[in-house]
Amino acid sequence: MSEEQKPLETTLENIKSSSGQMGETKPEPSVDPKFESNSPTNEDKNEEPFTDSASESLSPEAIMTSLQQEVAMLSQQLDEQTQQAEANKKRYINLAAEFDNFRKRTQKEKEDLEIQIKCKTIAELLPVIDNFDRARTQLKPATDGEMGIHKSYQSVYKNFVDGLKRLGVSAMRPEGQPFDPTYHEAMLREYTDDYPEGTVIEQLIRGYLLGDQVLRHAMVKVAAAKDPDQTSESTENYSSSSYSETSDSSSM
Repeated sequence: MSEEQKPLETTLENIKSSSGQMGETKPEPSVDPKFESNSPTNEDKNEEPFTDSASESLSPEAIMTSLQQEVAMLSQQLDEQTQQAEANKKRYINLAAEFDNFRKRTQKEKEDLEIQIKCKTIAELLPVIDNFDRARTQLKPATDGEMGIHKSYQSVYKNFVDGLKRLGVSAMRPEGQPFDPTYHEAMLREYTDDYPEGTVIEQLIRGYLLGDQVLRHAMVKVAAAKDPDQTSESTENYSSSSYSETSDSSSM
């Protein structure tokens, strides 16, 4: 080989070796953007933690005064709310009492109205009972047919009376009791020594009650004191008003 070819070969070998080294060069690892964002920077390292310079500048006395003012304000608000709550409570109690009174008054009015209607209705039926009573005392059945009729209407009368009893109707029994204008109406006065003055001797027309309500006053005969000159018993008619005047002037 000539001397001129040696430098050329040397140059080619150098080029191959350099290109081989370039091909064997490893790529640099890529950096994750997230990691880059999370990694601390010089700016972050240089930042100092935030401090409340205003708080550090206040003295303990100023802080205590501020807290006391806040507590006083909250205490005042609490007092106002407490007073409002008490006022609402009293208002509620008054409304509840008014409603309860209204409910009781309405219930009482309803009961009174029911009693009035019942009294008026039953009072219209009392003459029917009077007729049954007269028939029972005056009619004397003589034959089997008359006895059958008598038993039939007496059965009707009994059912009628039982129905009135279930409604709360009761008959008055004033015989032997002192005359009471609340329940009795004097129709006759009899002078007698057999009964104290002002005593009911006989019930002429029966009176009836519905509970404590008077359906009809009992028409009665009342005993009166005899005059010393009277030798026999006598009976006279008089109104309840005249008897009331007499009974007021005499002791009963």
